Amino acid sequence: MQPGLPFEPDYPPHLFVRHPRARRYVVSVREDGRVRVTLPRWGSMREAREFAGRLDTWIEQQRRKLEADRHRIRVIPETDRHHAIARAKRELPSRLLELAASLGLTVSKVSIRNQRWRWGSCSPSGHVCLNWRLVNMPAWVRDYVLIHELMHLRRLDHSKKFWKLVAQQCPDYQAARRWLRENGRAL
Repeated sequence: MQPGLPFEPDYPPHLFVRHPRARRYVVSVREDGRVRVTLPRWGSMREAREFAGRLDTWIEQQRRKLEADRHRIRVIPETDRHHAIARAKRELPSRLLELAASLGLTVSKVSIRNQRWRWGSCSPSGHVCLNWRLVNMPAWVRDYVLIHELMHLRRLDHSKKFWKLVAQQCPDYQAARRWLRENGRAL
């Protein structure tokens, strides 16, 4: 039994998923505590299981954090949240399209969503989804996230070439990423 928890949750077995664009094994813990292991096209199940096994301690830490978050009482005034979402729907698409135009890029659609773990995403068709919480962060950090998603219109990966594109358009992107790591959960 984990310390600090009244019971030990019963988690389903790991979910192993082969992804054609994955370049390495990736382990993530979902909100429900289930572990997802992504395998690259060339990867083996044996190596994936061994990789996940080496991360058992990290997986348990993530599950404990998720459990603690569930037990923590969150009070978000509904009027404030609705105001922020309305503001996000007003401000974020126009800023994204402004940046896209300045970079010579075309966005097919912009959606504002209530994403828990992502600040944004971009599909190959040019559909950009943005987290409404972006309106609660400094403009320079928000612009980094928008530029990050726009650069996915040029490269749909996180390769060195992708990060070079980001650095060309947002030279202080590493400071913005650091700000997100340090402050993002509070939003």
